[in-house]
Amino acid sequence: MQTTAGEIRFQELIDADEKVEPRDWMPDGYRKTLIRQIAQHAHSEVIGMQPEANWITRAPTLQRKMTLIAKVQDEAGHGLYLYSAAETLGISRDEMQQLLHDGKQKYSSIFNYPTLSWADMGTIGWLVDGAAIVNQIALQRTSYGPYARAMVKICKEESFHARQGYSILLALSRGTEEQRAMLQDSIDRWWWPALMMFGPHDSDSANTPQSIEWKIKRVTNDELRQLYIDQTVPQAHYLGCTVPDPDLRFDVDTGHWSIGLIDWDEFWDTVKGNGRLNRERITHKVKAWDDGAWVREAATAYAHKQRTELEKTA
Repeated sequence: MQTTAGEIRFQELIDADEKVEPRDWMPDGYRKTLIRQIAQHAHSEVIGMQPEANWITRAPTLQRKMTLIAKVQDEAGHGLYLYSAAETLGISRDEMQQLLHDGKQKYSSIFNYPTLSWADMGTIGWLVDGAAIVNQIALQRTSYGPYARAMVKICKEESFHARQGYSILLALSRGTEEQRAMLQDSIDRWWWPALMMFGPHDSDSANTPQSIEWKIKRVTNDELRQLYIDQTVPQAHYLGCTVPDPDLRFDVDTGHWSIGLIDWDEFWDTVKGNGRLNRERITHKVKAWDDGAWVREAATAYAHKQRTELEKTA
């Protein structure tokens, strides 16, 4: 079968480390992979607002409340950037919402865990957003232009979120015995789910090889996870906390921290919709979408009216 000009140009862009843009020809598999990945990323930002919004009214100080409100607002913005990037691939925002509501598109498994204490607001910022940063810094070099450019602003804001989270934990680590116990309990609950955020081991990931070849992904799941572990373990020790892994060891020969076995059964069970809060998260999301229908309809009607008036005066 003869190679087309579009195929040749696409491969030239990939080989030259240049960006593929919306109007460029691209393989169907490339387009579908990007839609799946960007939509999942966008859904994760929006669903991720729920566990943190749960603590806005219970933040311990006005400053903490203001910071948390700003962070939740940032996550909404990240979702909008990413939905816009996905729309350049030929899928509408309404379609993505319906696929999410029907369980045909996913979001990060981490957001199906409950936030049980104020310390969780710090741990999410430090561990969860910290994991997101490790992954998203690499995505600034992804081969699809709109996705790569969206990640530049998102990474800057996520870095703020991680620092905000660590500052909460640092304050707790210098507090009372009860506060330090709250801190350790939070790390005990979030450590392993945070490691699962990078996805299955490379040997078990069907999508990774092709995504690496197309330069959608620039670093494998296991490489990202190891980078994250090496960064995070010393930070936990600085807080005076114990990483909840009896098999955690520093390997002098490799210069890396090695960990015990991840419970992938828990990961896959959560991904399949059987996590602790899967149903609650989606139910809340669907209700918010339905309740906001009138806003979308009003905005659409207003935009249509503006266009009509402009056409009359043109």
